[in-house]
Amino acid sequence: MRRNEMILVLSLTIFLGVSGCSRQQSDWGKAVGANTADSYEQFLKKYPSGEFTAQARARLKELYEERDWQKTRDSDTLEAYQAFLKQYPEGKWTEEARIRVENFTLASVPSNTSPPARGPAPSTPAPSAATPATAKAAAGSYGIQLGAFKSGPAAANARWAQLEKKYPKLMKGLAPKIAPTKSASGTLYRLQVANLSEKRAASICKTLKDHSQACTVLQPAHG
Repeated sequence: MRRNEMILVLSLTIFLGVSGCSRQQSDWGKAVGANTADSYEQFLKKYPSGEFTAQARARLKELYEERDWQKTRDSDTLEAYQAFLKQYPEGKWTEEARIRVENFTLASVPSNTSPPARGPAPSTPAPSAATPATAKAAAGSYGIQLGAFKSGPAAANARWAQLEKKYPKLMKGLAPKIAPTKSASGTLYRLQVANLSEKRAASICKTLKDHSQACTVLQPAHG
């Protein structure tokens, strides 16, 4: 009689365990199907330590980051990107946020260097001779910056490859260069293109910005 009772208890325990797993799997399937922050929050509330808990938390984190990144992009201010980086120092949009912070910083500088003092100009210049600044600009002294990366030159090269693949006509004929620059937070690797006319540099950046891509026009250095 005791043996039969033990078998009954064991059978009941197994049944309840299987039933519980089935319910959790069913609820997980519903959460994945809805794929919203609310659905994963409800799942985690019901199963704080279950079979799919880790996956639910990871997906919820991704959804939060996507939501906050969209708000940051809509705001499109230096402060918004800095706040995003503070909240998500390692995430899907971290590198892009760093690019935009760098571009805001770069855009606040009117030119690369200040013009040095010069002696008086010739009293009777030839009418057809262009000034050095005009000749330099005509030759293509403007540039663009397409990003700044902390992880190294490989990240800058990967960014260039992405842009070439996505915008082949726009990037055609451009020669990228990587300019390492030391900053308070470490070395930044700036992805740049030089020797452009002012018109083309502005046109490229406008097109990229229209597609939510980072781009800053680099003013010609004076010297």
